[in-house]
Amino acid sequence: MRIGVLARAAGVSVPTIRYYESIGLLTPPVRQSGQRIYSGEDLKAIRLIRHCRDLDFSIDETRELVASVQRRSPCSETKSFAEKHLGAIRTKIAELRALEVAVASLVSGCETTCCGSAAPDCVILQPSCGSA
Repeated sequence: MRIGVLARAAGVSVPTIRYYESIGLLTPPVRQSGQRIYSGEDLKAIRLIRHCRDLDFSIDETRELVASVQRRSPCSETKSFAEKHLGAIRTKIAELRALEVAVASLVSGCETTCCGSAAPDCVILQPSCGSA
């Protein structure tokens, strides 16, 4: 199949496919008369890459997961990899919750102390109040 057909089938753009090829996530296809010709395996690979990216795996992590499929690695390796990723997600969530509390406190402080003042006087913009 040609690149446009592949892109539509995989739910990605043509530039995305070219990008995946340029960074080595997708093997460049065979060319016929100057046209890239893709296979069903290429479609599976792009769907896997997209799935990994949807789960917020980095490009390098996605590369490792794609390689594990190609190597037919045990599921236990993939599970360990995903558990590490889950730990990072949970850490990020905790950081975002702490940030939410800090920003909510600043917004509340602004409402009670300086709302209506000039921006330079706003409690939100005061480094001593806004630094964590």
